[in-house]
Amino acid sequence: MDFTGLFIIILLIMFGPSVILAIIGFSLLSKNKKTAKVLFIIAAVYLIISLGICGALIAGF
Repeated sequence: MDFTGLFIIILLIMFGPSVILAIIGFSLLSKNKKTAKVLFIIAAVYLIISLGICGALIAGF
């Protein structure tokens, strides 16, 4: 069995939303610094949590 597709989906779940939030934060940085800072914080927290949960799933714990 080939699990390449499943691995790609897990990677997209891990990194996708945090990258999208960071891109939105960079686009709002010049207009509204407070909103951009909040988006950066949410992106970092999501990345830390997703690496922990999905990383444990990939590692098999």
